[in-house]
Amino acid sequence: MRFERVVAWGGGGVFVASLAILAAWLVSLGRPSPFGGWTPIAFDSVLFLVFAAHHSLLARPGAQKVMLRIFPERQLRTVYVWTASLLLILVCWLWQPIGGQVFRITGIRAFVHIGVALAGLLMIMLSVRAIDALDLAGIRKSHGSSNLQITGPYRLVRHPLYLGWMLIVFAPANMTGDRLFFAAISSAYLIVAIPWEEASLEASFGRAYVEYKRLVRSRVIPYVY
Repeated sequence: MRFERVVAWGGGGVFVASLAILAAWLVSLGRPSPFGGWTPIAFDSVLFLVFAAHHSLLARPGAQKVMLRIFPERQLRTVYVWTASLLLILVCWLWQPIGGQVFRITGIRAFVHIGVALAGLLMIMLSVRAIDALDLAGIRKSHGSSNLQITGPYRLVRHPLYLGWMLIVFAPANMTGDRLFFAAISSAYLIVAIPWEEASLEASFGRAYVEYKRLVRSRVIPYVY
């Protein structure tokens, strides 16, 4: 059990490290460069889809049944976090520059974009605060329907983490081709994955989640979707 705790906390460390690498990488995508053509777009699409496929498929009941033949149930979240974190680092490392400048806003209007990004960051922080951060990092496994959160930002939309992410990635006043493409493909993936995720949540929480969906109609964008 001690070894399992070390592995779990190690996974949490890699998870935090992957987020730090992602943040630094997103900043680096603001460097100006000429448009690289369609080849890097195709490569980056496949690269991201590998990450997305893991994120969705490994969370499905069928895939988890296969994993249970190798790992005990208590380790599934840890394996998931380790794999997802390493794949995210791989995306940042292998990403091929797309280049190009979509727009660059300066002056007072740039502060509006900063405000949008800060609003997204606050949304994510409040969302993580409402749930179990250690569970999210694979360090501690939560149990029971009492862990269904319907307070704070979860009263606004059912997936406030996704809303916060979209606000951040679409906020830059210096929008390069790389930033726009990553924002678009990552946000599109989140939207496509929502029905699968909600099916799993409904299976886990049952009637409580059905009532929650009735209470909070919007999935990600308030009054829109």
